[in-house]
Amino acid sequence: MPLALWALTLSAFAIGTTEFVIVGLIPTIAASLGVSVPSAGLLVSLYALGVAVGAPVLTALTGRVPRKQLLLGLMALFTVGNLIAWMAPGYEALVAARVLTGLAHGVFFSIGSTIATSLVPKDKAASAIALMFTGLTVALVTGVPLGTFIGQSFGWQATFLAVSALGVIAFIGSAILVPHDIAAGTPASLPTQLAVLKKPRLLLVYAMTALGYGGTFVAFTYLAPILQDVSGFSAASVGLVMLVYGVSVAFGNIWGGRLADRKGPIRALQIVFALLALVLFALTFTAANAWSALATVLVWGAVAFGNVPGLQVYVVGRAERDAPQAVDVASGLNIAAFNLGIAGGAWGGGLIVAHLGLMATPWIGALVVIGALGLTTLAGWLDRREEEAGGDCPAHVVAAS
Repeated sequence: MPLALWALTLSAFAIGTTEFVIVGLIPTIAASLGVSVPSAGLLVSLYALGVAVGAPVLTALTGRVPRKQLLLGLMALFTVGNLIAWMAPGYEALVAARVLTGLAHGVFFSIGSTIATSLVPKDKAASAIALMFTGLTVALVTGVPLGTFIGQSFGWQATFLAVSALGVIAFIGSAILVPHDIAAGTPASLPTQLAVLKKPRLLLVYAMTALGYGGTFVAFTYLAPILQDVSGFSAASVGLVMLVYGVSVAFGNIWGGRLADRKGPIRALQIVFALLALVLFALTFTAANAWSALATVLVWGAVAFGNVPGLQVYVVGRAERDAPQAVDVASGLNIAAFNLGIAGGAWGGGLIVAHLGLMATPWIGALVVIGALGLTTLAGWLDRREEEAGGDCPAHVVAAS
């Protein structure tokens, strides 16, 4: 693999760290800025909203900008956003910084796959994309717990300064290693992207994605205060628990991919969503004991992101059937749906904390995931009807559904 791919991977690592590290710092930020825990939780929602808006809109607007120039601009914007967060004098400035970095995040992953595949022969395209997205997984395993530890030890501002340093390194690496002559794909106009949203079956997939992740983030956004206030972990120990969660996520992604290959995406998603709902319900009862809470978080990580492979395979398969002229756009909008789920889950979790308390978030999150399970089952039933009616639904969509 060319060295330029490692520059993209480092960029993905920095971006993944800044997105998820906020979860471990919510109690610290709330206390430092004098705001409520639900208000601090909005920092997760607003970042994800920036990603969801930035991905389709800014990608369409920057479609004709040279790829390397756009990549460097995005990493510069990302670095500036984190520097603003580091120097933020108050809550409002920190909100603005989070939205700004979220916009950069959305466009980066929209163009990152195109850049990655342009760097290698066609038969290595999937491996190139997988390597780039490894940066996100590694961020959950190492970047998030390390960033949480830095924030707990030296103040939350120090975490954003450290991520800014990663942004500078990624910018320099991309400037040196990424070639100038990257061919830009045919830019998808905003009307083309919006046309995908007129396809009912694709909208069903996006709803599955949004509810599946929304249910997780109803509780995950407030995991740190649950661990501290209910389970009895010290603030310094939260980073270690996040490390356990991240390692479990890494294994869960691999397991989820193999499950989708073996069972087909619909059946795999039904299994993952059912297990996720059970784990969230269990947390309601296990959170009061530190060791049982830790065990639950370990299992939670294994299923929380295990639905990624199934959802992406399924949305591509449906797009090949319903919107063959915009498969990449359909896949990108699923990433937007993922972030809308994060935004809605974190926002809803804040309302739940404010009105019902911290420990209502796990079981309500489980109910949301059950909604995703219901939609997945509906999608499988519609696929079978389509197949029986003689539709040319792709085999990898209906397999084992």
